[in-house]
Amino acid sequence: MGFFSSIFGLFGFGVGISVGLVVGYFFFIYFQPTDVQDPDIRPLIEQDSESLQRLLSELPLWVKHPDFDRVDWLNKFIEYMWPYLDKAICKTVKEATAPMIAEQIPQYKLDAVEFETLTLGSLPPTFQGMKVYTTEEKELIMEPALKWAANPDVTVAVKAFGLKATAQVVDLQVFALPRVTMKPLVPSFPCFANIYVSLMEKPHVDFGLKLVGADLMSIPGLYRFVLEIIKDQVANMYLWPRTLDIQVLDVAKAMRRPVGILTVKVLRATKLKKKDLLGASDPYVKLRLTEDKLPSKKTTVKHKNLNPEWNEEFNLVVKDPDAQALELHVYDWEQVGKHDKMGMNVVPLKELPPDELKTMNLNLVKSLDAIDSQNDKGGRGQLEVELTYKPFKEGDMPAESNDFGTLMEKAPEGTPAGGGLLVIIVHEAQDLEGKNHNNPFVRILFKGEERKTKQIKKSRDPRWQEEFQFTLPEPPTNDKLHVEVLSSSKRIGLLHPKESLGYVIINLADVVTNKRINEKYHLIDSKNGQIQIELQWRTSS
Repeated sequence: MGFFSSIFGLFGFGVGISVGLVVGYFFFIYFQPTDVQDPDIRPLIEQDSESLQRLLSELPLWVKHPDFDRVDWLNKFIEYMWPYLDKAICKTVKEATAPMIAEQIPQYKLDAVEFETLTLGSLPPTFQGMKVYTTEEKELIMEPALKWAANPDVTVAVKAFGLKATAQVVDLQVFALPRVTMKPLVPSFPCFANIYVSLMEKPHVDFGLKLVGADLMSIPGLYRFVLEIIKDQVANMYLWPRTLDIQVLDVAKAMRRPVGILTVKVLRATKLKKKDLLGASDPYVKLRLTEDKLPSKKTTVKHKNLNPEWNEEFNLVVKDPDAQALELHVYDWEQVGKHDKMGMNVVPLKELPPDELKTMNLNLVKSLDAIDSQNDKGGRGQLEVELTYKPFKEGDMPAESNDFGTLMEKAPEGTPAGGGLLVIIVHEAQDLEGKNHNNPFVRILFKGEERKTKQIKKSRDPRWQEEFQFTLPEPPTNDKLHVEVLSSSKRIGLLHPKESLGYVIINLADVVTNKRINEKYHLIDSKNGQIQIELQWRTSS
């Protein structure tokens, strides 16, 4: 009997479980509660005004404004780094405010003012979007939308006459739309010299202030009064066009601006090697400063002469006398083919005493390679030069500046009194279209002189950033500048190895009047091509 009872019990348990599951599933699928309603989902355009205002205040700016970009990656980065940023920022604040507090304490007869606790809390700021502006200048402009609902703990203790009072800032909220301008952009890390910060609108600031444990902001009328004073003071200091200026690098050093003039007088050469078949040479000298993109200076060619005399003088602009050196190369001129190298030498500028004439007799070598066996053989001759390095004294080259610190240099010493220095900076081109190839370079024609940039291979949007200078005896008021973009290819079999991608003719009267022009020009004979050229007219006055 006991055996059958166990069998029937197990059978009843299995049947009960199965029936219960089937009945439960049936009720779950086919019976709905009467107190739950389906959500009302409608497009935003069908919402009423109150609902829209309530919703739009919470939407990030990149949703409402298409010119704002999402920066979720930046928020993720700040969230991960925030514990370390919090400690670093608080440490910097303490170090920066310590000397300021020590200077102010005696005036108010206080014993001490110190931070008891200083932390920005566990909640990092977030960026709701960021707008980036594109300009023709060497600058980067950003407008990040900042929202920060923080839980800081900032407690300041004030001690005087044996008493102690504490003030605590809690529950901070900051909503702001700053404009951050990094200008000028320079070729030295971190690649910008100054930061300019301004507010595009009044910021929203909210916080709690406790004094000796009591919340002062709960006093009727005081809360709104204090917040309005803070908003007005911040707006008066930093509301656009006012800015907070932060210098990161010395502009003169970062931009490698001229600091002096090197005067080089090539006197003569002696005992040069014979290069021509008839037992003579046609020597000339090329000279340039290292770390300088300007073309080399050249002397005249002395035909059939192994002991030539030039007595020719050149002025070179020095930007870094500690790092730059003068390179002197002697060549044998050839009417056809490549000119032969006869010898060279280098003079570091740091070896030249300022404002002193130094005569040097340099032994010509094949190269500066110390292990080159050809340098030990000698017999390449000597080159005699006179060198004078004249550093600019303070005030010799005053600079004009605009609101953001763009500097306009003056013409270097030795510029003709009634003339000046025409500077042409070829920045970049866009949307170039070649029929056979796109290997662009720029050719500049001015007053019969031709200058060329380097060639950028296989690019429709090349960037050159090359500078050319012309010393003129008078302002080029009635002159024109011819700028042409060309493309060339060395592939064998091409019917058109060189072709024009477009040109532009620029009237120079405007640059004489305005001193500086930086514009994009549409290329003639090009469908969509543009080229950005900066022109400067520098005078000595």
